[in-house]
Amino acid sequence: MKDLTKGNPYKTILLFALPIFIGCVFQQLYNMADTVIVSHTVNAEAFTGVGLTGSVSFLILGFANGLTSGFSVRIAQRFGANDQDGVRRAIAMSYLLSIIMSVAITAAAVPITGPVLRLMNISEQCYPYAYAYLFVIFCGISASVFYNIMAGVLRALGDSRTPLYCLVGAALLNVGLDFALIVGCKMLYHGAALATVLSQVAAGAASLLYILIRYPEYRLKKSDWKWDWKLAGGHIAVGLPMALQFSITAIGCIFQQTALNGVAKIYVGADTGYVAASKIDNLAAQSFNALGTAIATYAGQNSGAGEINRIRKGAQVGMVYTLVSAAIGFAFSVGLHRPLMNLFLDRNDPLVAAHYDEILSYGLRFLIYQSAFYLALGTIFVYRNTLQGMGKSVITMFAGVAELGGRALTSFVFVKVWGYTGFCLSNPVAWIAADLLLVTAYIVIMHRMKKPAEKAEPKHKMKKHADDENLSQAA
Repeated sequence: MKDLTKGNPYKTILLFALPIFIGCVFQQLYNMADTVIVSHTVNAEAFTGVGLTGSVSFLILGFANGLTSGFSVRIAQRFGANDQDGVRRAIAMSYLLSIIMSVAITAAAVPITGPVLRLMNISEQCYPYAYAYLFVIFCGISASVFYNIMAGVLRALGDSRTPLYCLVGAALLNVGLDFALIVGCKMLYHGAALATVLSQVAAGAASLLYILIRYPEYRLKKSDWKWDWKLAGGHIAVGLPMALQFSITAIGCIFQQTALNGVAKIYVGADTGYVAASKIDNLAAQSFNALGTAIATYAGQNSGAGEINRIRKGAQVGMVYTLVSAAIGFAFSVGLHRPLMNLFLDRNDPLVAAHYDEILSYGLRFLIYQSAFYLALGTIFVYRNTLQGMGKSVITMFAGVAELGGRALTSFVFVKVWGYTGFCLSNPVAWIAADLLLVTAYIVIMHRMKKPAEKAEPKHKMKKHADDENLSQAA
């Protein structure tokens, strides 16, 4: 366990975020392994079809992840307040709500897989691959929820290393299962999805076992499992806005994806170039994701401890790290775009061979526009996750609405005017719109939550006044 309410914020946040970052990278690597193996063992249409499912899976899995993230915020707040009984009850309620949520989301997601893909105007060549992959992923939603809630509990307790070790193990297992199921069992793109689901189950089980062994004081008692409507309401009050924020953002991504599917009929190879480039972009952006996760836990613990000044300092530290990460991300994405994109492109495939240069060009253009605005993306993670850690998740939901508006504008207007370039601008416009709302909300909230001690006299002055008064009374 790590207490984030003490120590230098620069060192505390960095050391807590670093294992999360490595874990995020491994998670991206094993997701990338699916598409790389599919690309080189099936065909370019399968690679593109699997890759184009990202926005739809984000709609559903993002909602689930938002809920579990909200639950872990409540746990972190109880931990920061040194309320051991409250931590156990919060963990138990998180488990109960996660079970209910998994069943409900799976029942809703599986039937809409086909209709949503049709609405997105995915080409007939890619549709069968996209549908089969998504169907398996959605049937395994419980696996994703299982791992996320276990990792969330560990991070709420200040342990960011164990989720890393579990993710590394899951990444290695996923790659092994990819080869076993896709190549060995000839399951192709179905095998890629199944490998991901099984890996998440393994990571979740390992995390749960570690919690039981390493933190005996948080082993749940029978009384902890008692249903508490007030506690459940508190979890949902934080988690639901976070979940909706993810889903609203995902809807914007679906608009964006639909616009791309439309222009891909004109710009041949644009969708394949985008899918390959987006994998690189996702990898480069993991530093922001890790930083945001660390700051949410940091703000949650310090909110529970009443350390408002420390939360303010944490946001400042986060922006310093964001600036550094943005510069590194730009150099990584643009400088290494060709060798990295070639990992996903099979030059022997007829589609790739015929449009190789165009595919690379589309991918590079996308990466330039994304990475040039990484500072705006990092700003979202810093201020959104700070507010979420403080329990102000309703505000972050409106930031998701701002992102949705930005992507809708670019998808329905910019794309018609500037084509593929308009599509590349959709994320930067959405990020800037969200930043305007989040930064403004943060400034207003922090102004209202100034620590009472700031308004009071310093302790040494108060003591001096008391001594003077005592002397006066004695005289």
